[in-house]
Amino acid sequence: MAAGGSGSLEAQFEAFSKFGDSRSDGKTITLTQSDKWMKQAKLIDGKKITTTDTGIQFNKFKSKNIDYKTFVKYLEELASVKKMDANDLKTRLVDCGLPGTSGATKAVKTGGVDRLTDTSKYTGSHKERFDASGKGKGLEGRADIADNSGYVQGYKEKDTYEKKK
Repeated sequence: MAAGGSGSLEAQFEAFSKFGDSRSDGKTITLTQSDKWMKQAKLIDGKKITTTDTGIQFNKFKSKNIDYKTFVKYLEELASVKKMDANDLKTRLVDCGLPGTSGATKAVKTGGVDRLTDTSKYTGSHKERFDASGKGKGLEGRADIADNSGYVQGYKEKDTYEKKK
């Protein structure tokens, strides 16, 4: 996680409300986005605060998404219910850094998986799907492209008719 946030709770609110939602204008946040934010700030730990707690407090506002002012009220209510300091919650939300996918699933390189993902060991038609560096060729490597030139497959003397005269 990045050290130091983007400065203010409102700036962080806007960043997290846009994270993972290309249609968001940054003015409202959903419960899912709020939970992601709180998990990144290590507020939701499964002990002191859980996603059930946040869900209960969020649903009191009877809306799928809430604006910044309502979000601040939501934080204060959550803090009072959980007997925590609201300012401490806000500080941790500001300091957790911009939204990111740190800790997301990484490629595993152990045992059989390493052998299976090594393209240099591929044989047969599978080997044709990768270039020398191991990078996939995409459609070019998968498609058996038809030759629509009018010649029968395997005909060796293609384009020699005119030359024989």
